[in-house]
Amino acid sequence: MSSQGFSFSPAHLAEIATDIIKYARRRGASSCETDVSEGFGQSVAVRRGEVDTIEYNRDKGVGVTVYLGQQRGYASTSDFSKKALRSTVDAALSIAGFTAPDPCAGLADAALMAKDMPELDLFHPWNIEVGEAIELARRCEDAAFAVSPKISNSEGASTSIQQSHFVSANSHGFVGGYATTRHGLSCSVIAGEGDAMQREYWYDSRRDAAELMPAADIGRLAGERALARLGAKKIRTCEVPVIFEAQLAVALIGNFVQAVSGGALYRKSSFLLDSLGQQVFSPAVSIAERPHLKKAFGSSPFDSDGVATHNREVVSAGVLNGYFLSAYSARKLGMQTTGNAGGSHNLIVKPGEHDLAGLIRQMDRGLLVTELLGHGVNYVTGDYSRGAAGFWVEKGRIKHAVEEITIAGNLRDMFRAIVAVGNDALPRGAKLCGSVLIERMKVAGR
Repeated sequence: MSSQGFSFSPAHLAEIATDIIKYARRRGASSCETDVSEGFGQSVAVRRGEVDTIEYNRDKGVGVTVYLGQQRGYASTSDFSKKALRSTVDAALSIAGFTAPDPCAGLADAALMAKDMPELDLFHPWNIEVGEAIELARRCEDAAFAVSPKISNSEGASTSIQQSHFVSANSHGFVGGYATTRHGLSCSVIAGEGDAMQREYWYDSRRDAAELMPAADIGRLAGERALARLGAKKIRTCEVPVIFEAQLAVALIGNFVQAVSGGALYRKSSFLLDSLGQQVFSPAVSIAERPHLKKAFGSSPFDSDGVATHNREVVSAGVLNGYFLSAYSARKLGMQTTGNAGGSHNLIVKPGEHDLAGLIRQMDRGLLVTELLGHGVNYVTGDYSRGAAGFWVEKGRIKHAVEEITIAGNLRDMFRAIVAVGNDALPRGAKLCGSVLIERMKVAGR
């Protein structure tokens, strides 16, 4: 692994982590865990061809968790000096001394710690000069304006570069870490004149900048999407089939993950309590977790507890096979950790046979949603209500753009009413899901 651009080598981060563990044990901690990280990035934005912002960030930090039996304390610092690190450990120990014992507190079992560290190819530095980054953003924005004279304004185009590395360690003897990168291009433009204006955007994000969509394609898509929304209408209130475009469908999968994650389950704040082995989706939906995919955003050989990650079939033909549990939430539920402390790892919804155009033809008549507004999700009841915009579909074809509507339903019913999943997933995040066709939802309009 290259240390290019970093102030600290991976060996130095590992040394800091192991010194913290040793010092905490000497000071009386029964167990301890720590994360040591460093990262930096650069972003540039242009608007109407002129440089709008140039930003540069560099951060580092140490987080320390100590246990005095079943009492837990946490402290953090951005100072890597030995005095500051020891003061941080002392602060965590002091906090632990004042906390109430928690029978579920503590490290994950030593036997579950990750031992194999596969090379996941997550680190691809992008050695691009500021001037080149500005030129890429300009090229992106220029392509959007070239779509039509009706592209009348811009909210800007940007180029971003980010790289970081970390080491995690605990008193079981576990030490692990790796470096990652994340690079992106984006463009947001406005179509129309006067009051009849519509905003749209497009972006791409990858570990390896060489795999980013061409800047001109991103700008063109942003311009075409903005142009397509001109003439948007408010439709009558109805109950019809609804398609969530791929970039929005991943949010539905995020809603599912939240509902079957340990914190929501042990607090009994989920509409999917006690749902293991039950049909929570329609048979059209299968979801796999693949933590070891190369270059993927959700890849990791271990979770935040140091527990080894592994492939699993989370949902098979609609049936829920497993939750997302950390060591702590698993103990609260009387279960075993699933290696998901810190979240899920590369969730892949099995694609169907159709792309978005095919799903539109299959739907025949209904609503294609391309934008969601607000945060109207109640995880206790599953009630779902979001402002939306998109397109009205008649006879398998887009008829006109739609705005100022609300879509509503219940996530439990929505999941079970998924008719089909598209094969148009966008590989720019840790969840991959194509567009989703739901049999029926309420649409509130005029």
